[in-house]
Amino acid sequence: MLPSIIAVSSVDELPAAARRVQAAIEAAHCSVVAFEGEMGAGKTTLIRALAAALGVADDVSSPTFSLVNEYRDAQERPVYHFDFYRIDSLREAEQMGAAEYLDSGYLCLVEWPARVGPLLPTPRLEVRIDVVGPEAREIHLHLIP
Repeated sequence: MLPSIIAVSSVDELPAAARRVQAAIEAAHCSVVAFEGEMGAGKTTLIRALAAALGVADDVSSPTFSLVNEYRDAQERPVYHFDFYRIDSLREAEQMGAAEYLDSGYLCLVEWPARVGPLLPTPRLEVRIDVVGPEAREIHLHLIP
């Protein structure tokens, strides 16, 4: 069963929160995880902590301009990290092959998923990050069947 809310009072708690998100991804049996939250809420920061929990050794940064970064987890499986904030159109996402990545069965971590909503498969896990204090966040998990 998915935890619905993970409370994080400081960045020091992110590794533990990331492990709980990782467990939720495994429990949901979803390869697509959509990260929602206002600018500066900590989407990339949480993804960086999640990648570390998955055994990614690479430097994890937002693919704001490249749209997608590829990493390898501890088992050498691809992990795709998307940032669709600067995407101009759904057509642009289609032309860069987003649908193929999202349907690959490999873990896809998607920032600003609403910009490519029609391309997102189901089931998927939605992770919404709400700012509740200077460092405090609430991480809401919701399975989209």
